[in-house]
Amino acid sequence: MTQNTPQSSAIVIIGSGLAGYTVIREIRKLDKTAPITLITRDPGYFYSKPMLSTALAGKKEAAQLISTPADGMETQLEITILSETNVSAINTNAQTLQTSKGEVPYGKLVMALGADQIRLPLEGNAAGEVLTVNDLEDYTRFRKAITGKKNIAILGAGLIGCEFANDLALGGYEVDVIDLSAQPLGRLLPEQAAKELQAKLSEAGVRWHFSTTVQSVNRSGDILQITLASGHCITSDVVLSAVGLKPRLDLAKAAGVNTGLGIQVNRELETSVTNVYALGDCAEVDGLVLPYVMPIMQAARALAPTLIGQRTALSYPAMPVMVKTPALPTIVSPPAKGANGAWKTIPVEGGIEARFESPEGKLLGFALMGTATAQRAALTKELPPILS
Repeated sequence: MTQNTPQSSAIVIIGSGLAGYTVIREIRKLDKTAPITLITRDPGYFYSKPMLSTALAGKKEAAQLISTPADGMETQLEITILSETNVSAINTNAQTLQTSKGEVPYGKLVMALGADQIRLPLEGNAAGEVLTVNDLEDYTRFRKAITGKKNIAILGAGLIGCEFANDLALGGYEVDVIDLSAQPLGRLLPEQAAKELQAKLSEAGVRWHFSTTVQSVNRSGDILQITLASGHCITSDVVLSAVGLKPRLDLAKAAGVNTGLGIQVNRELETSVTNVYALGDCAEVDGLVLPYVMPIMQAARALAPTLIGQRTALSYPAMPVMVKTPALPTIVSPPAKGANGAWKTIPVEGGIEARFESPEGKLLGFALMGTATAQRAALTKELPPILS
């Protein structure tokens, strides 16, 4: 690891999402006075990002999703917030950050940079009009774009795509969902469970276009014409891309920090550079990038004591993911990549219980739908930890 000469005792955190703010809250449980500075490109307010894909049906405007403004977070956590501030470089030898508001020294640095929505390379004169929703500002633009409109097309039938599809359908919109996979939640659900979710969302008004992708998006007057690889053409008022996330790596790469899928960290969440840490959607722990709420909370609880001198290793228990689709409530804990076993799907009254079991009958993953979601706690206890 690179050896540095500390220039400051301050803990500096880049990023004001759930990861950044949660690790600060965890530090404050242990140490009320450690100097902490939060730097963010955003206004610095705190809001619940998972609410973005369910706010429409709840008739919540963007501003209503903000639970605490930046000055409230500053007071509540006794920290310094540099909002609307861009970090352009990290000098790991001097332990300083170059920012749009000047140089900031750090004792320990935490990158909670988050991830960007993946953008497909689309053709057509309206390819640049395809929207993504990754933060509150994006959501504000999206809400403005769909006001007074009727048809929304969504690229991607994964977690976020399905949640937005359900939310928009509940909001009275006609929704088309396009995905390369042959089913919704292709990476998470066995076929029978996926077909059930597809059927319930179809009943809610969602139209599906599977095993194909978008080639071009062209504007013709007020209408967007979407040409699919299958040759099929659909029209829409607005196109939302929700095909997945890619960790933000540029700042770390430029500073000489090791990266792979994400910013690579050890079990203490330390990068390849001394006194530089990462967590959240940008971090890769033991080859895993888990852009969900529960892994962020676990990582924050482990990192906080490490930052104040009590080195603590991260462990991940089984962490089921809740899919916010009211048409068919779904909770899934997918088996580890490459796990040896098979899905067994059991229809129950009002739902589905799908179990991924090893050849010896050991539970390695599950998908619970409808009434079967009541089994979440019991089945989670049977699962092996993700990182022990």
